[in-house]
Amino acid sequence: MEIIIGILLVFMIIGSIISLETKDLLSAIIAIVPVGYFCGIIFLLLGAPDIAITQMVVEVLSLIILIRATIRRDLTTIEEERDFFGLVTTFAFIFVFFIFSMEALKHLPSFGTPSFTLNNNAPSNRYLLNGLKETGAANIVSAIILDYRGYDTLGEATILFTAILGALAILRIYARKRSKNE
Repeated sequence: MEIIIGILLVFMIIGSIISLETKDLLSAIIAIVPVGYFCGIIFLLLGAPDIAITQMVVEVLSLIILIRATIRRDLTTIEEERDFFGLVTTFAFIFVFFIFSMEALKHLPSFGTPSFTLNNNAPSNRYLLNGLKETGAANIVSAIILDYRGYDTLGEATILFTAILGALAILRIYARKRSKNE
């Protein structure tokens, strides 16, 4: 598992460097995409699927916002030859992402098998057995979200709120510029 996480971290660093060194803004945004997706896969491998889902949602929203902010209204086509190195790099990233996705799918339990039954030391067993005694909450879902995973939930809510505010700020600026031009 550490080897897979290490390889993903290397690809995240490579994507960051490519994003920093490229001159085209749209290419920089596209080059940073593997960083967010590999970060989500690392969260999944570390056993934090809720954080992985939040990471993927924020990644997709920020990607849409950034691409929308960089693309002009008129679409331009590329008239010159395509860069062979860029094409090979793109296919290499897609291939590596596919391999890691297939590897992650192998480790999932079979459909219909709760994952907490596979591990006796899973936190969910403690939550179910001792949740009422430790928290005093009659609703175990609320106890997990607010008592056991309170800081995690606060962090996720903060990230989503910040992403929404950022999206509104960018779209509002774009709408003001557009209305002035018309």
